[in-house]
Amino acid sequence: MKIRESFSQNADAYERVNIIQKRVLEALVARIDDAPSYLLDIGCGSGGLYKAIDWPVEHFVGIDFAEGMLALHPRAENVSLMLRDFNDPSLFDELSAHRFDRIVSSSALQWAKDLDEVLANITALNVPVSLAIFTSNTFKTLYETAGLSPLLRSREETVALLEKHFDGEIEILEYTLDFPSVREMFRYMKQSGVGAGRNVLGYAQMKRLMEAYPLDCLEYEVVLLHEKERKQG
Repeated sequence: MKIRESFSQNADAYERVNIIQKRVLEALVARIDDAPSYLLDIGCGSGGLYKAIDWPVEHFVGIDFAEGMLALHPRAENVSLMLRDFNDPSLFDELSAHRFDRIVSSSALQWAKDLDEVLANITALNVPVSLAIFTSNTFKTLYETAGLSPLLRSREETVALLEKHFDGEIEILEYTLDFPSVREMFRYMKQSGVGAGRNVLGYAQMKRLMEAYPLDCLEYEVVLLHEKERKQG
């Protein structure tokens, strides 16, 4: 199953179980102190950012490629939602005609096909950014136990790409999410969409993984970048 279909199919469940994603978003919003009136949310999902902001907004533009997620996003006169893929360069040609005071993307850009290209397209809009991107240290022990390669980019690659395109403060955030049992943990993963449709283990392999997994929690690592302002030059 493709990433797009995974998030659309699990949209209702994702709204209930995206615990870590909510914490990441809270951390990102806490660093935004300029009360931007014109906001662009790349990978807006079901509206976490729009619900979290506590300042007046003149125009909020939300972009997501999962129709099921956008269906859950709040509607208002000052909200414009676009069913688009941030991997499509033509999207940024359209966005360049709009005014934005800040660009925000939380827990989405790790799924970029070419993160370097997507970040370059964001940079070209010449707007301060606040970004949170999950790294390959998310589910690190799980993947190691299963003998699978991680889905996401490493911390080092992610930081290097952010430093290439932006001049802001970078932080590394680490989280763990505890579960009463390994079975509950795997049920959570299926509902949350964090596996992005990856289903490469058969029943017997999954059973062995559940027996061998040494933790009662999932690990998460996020690179957070926040620009106070866009430096010219």
